[in-house]
Amino acid sequence: VSLEMGKIFVEGVGEVQEYVDVCDYAVGLSRMIGGPILPSERPGHALIEQWNPVGLVGIITAFNFPVAVYGWNSAIAMICGNACLWKGAPTTSLISVAVTKIIAEVLEDNKVPGAICSLVCGGADIGTAMARDERMDLLSFTGSTKVGKQVALMVQERFGRSLLELGGNNAIIVFEDADLNLVIPSALFAAVGTAGQRCTTARRLFLHKNIHDEVVAKLAKAYAQVRIGDPWDSDTLYGPLHTKEAVKMFLDAVEQAKQQGGSVVYGGKVINRPGNYVEPTIVTGLPHNAPIVHTETFAPILYVLKFEEEEEVFAWNNEVKQGLSSSIFTKDLGRIFRWLGPKGSDCGIVNVNIPTSGAEIGGAFGGEKHTGGGRESGSDSWKLYMRRST
Repeated sequence: VSLEMGKIFVEGVGEVQEYVDVCDYAVGLSRMIGGPILPSERPGHALIEQWNPVGLVGIITAFNFPVAVYGWNSAIAMICGNACLWKGAPTTSLISVAVTKIIAEVLEDNKVPGAICSLVCGGADIGTAMARDERMDLLSFTGSTKVGKQVALMVQERFGRSLLELGGNNAIIVFEDADLNLVIPSALFAAVGTAGQRCTTARRLFLHKNIHDEVVAKLAKAYAQVRIGDPWDSDTLYGPLHTKEAVKMFLDAVEQAKQQGGSVVYGGKVINRPGNYVEPTIVTGLPHNAPIVHTETFAPILYVLKFEEEEEVFAWNNEVKQGLSSSIFTKDLGRIFRWLGPKGSDCGIVNVNIPTSGAEIGGAFGGEKHTGGGRESGSDSWKLYMRRST
C-alpha cells in the first residue's frame, strides 16, 4: 500500500487492519441478518420477511483506500451469500492482486472456490462493461462524483442496482466555546492525513470570527511541524500525492484560490524532491461560496472561512453539492443536538468534537446528495447486498 498508493506505512497497516476488523464484524453479523415475522390480518396465516442474496456483486474501488473499501464490500457481500467481482483502481493493481491472492487462499482452505472473490484489472472500459452487464446484480462504485454519475446512469438504464460512494467537501465548524487543544490536532489530521486524499478529508474550516486569527496562527505552526518524507519511514506523517495529475490539480486549485481573493498563509508549492510531493496548504480570506471552495480538489488544501452565527454556518456546511462528513467543535449541548437534528448537518456522517475523517465499521458509512446516498460497512448496510421477499 505504501509503495503503490503512497500513503504512510502506519496508515497502510491501519487499512489492512480495517479489512481484518470488517471480516470479524461480518462473521458475527452473519448470525443476525434476517427480517421480522409480522402479524397477518388473515386468520391462520403468517407474514414473513425473507432476505435472499442478490447474486453477483460488482465492486469498483478507488486508489485512495485500495484495501479497506473492498473489504467493507466483499466481507458484507459474502455473508449475504453473494459472489464478488472486483475492479480496483488501475494505478493500484499490485495491491488488488495481492489482496485477491490472500482471499483465494483463505476460501480454498475452507473448501470454497477462490473464484467467489474474483478480480479483473483495467481502466474505464472494464468499469463500463461491468455497469452495463445484466448479470451484475449490484454494482458498488467508490470514486469521483463525475464518474459515479455516469455509472449510475448506465446501471439505471438496465434497471440494475447501484451503491454509490462518491466525493465529499467536508467542513469542520469551530465555535467560540470550543476546546482549541482538541481543534488544532483534529483539523490538522483531517486536512493533512493521507495528504488530503480521503473522501472524508476536511476541506473547509469555518472559524467563529472571534477565534479566527488565533486558530489560523496555531494551525500554521502545527503545519510547520508535520514531518514530510518517505512513506516507509516510521517518522513520516505526510507522504506524496498519488500521481503527477494530482500535483497539477493541486497547483491549479491554489492558483484559482488566489485569483478568487484567497491568501495562502501556509504552503501552496510543490516540494523540490523526487516524487509527487506538495506542501500542505492553508488558504484564508475567501467567501464561503467562492467557486474553488465549492470544488473538491483531492489534495491537501484547507480553506479557512469566517462566520458569526450558528444558523448561517450550518447553512454554509450544507450548501455544497456533496454531503459526506461534517464536524462541529463546541461545548454547548443544545447546539450539539441542533447539529444532529433535522436543521443541522445534512451529511451522512455527523461528528461532534472529533475530525471529519475516520469512521467506525459498526456504523453505516456513506453520504447524501452528490456523495451518492450509498451505505457500506455497518448498521443495516447489509440490506443493500440482498433482496427482500415478503
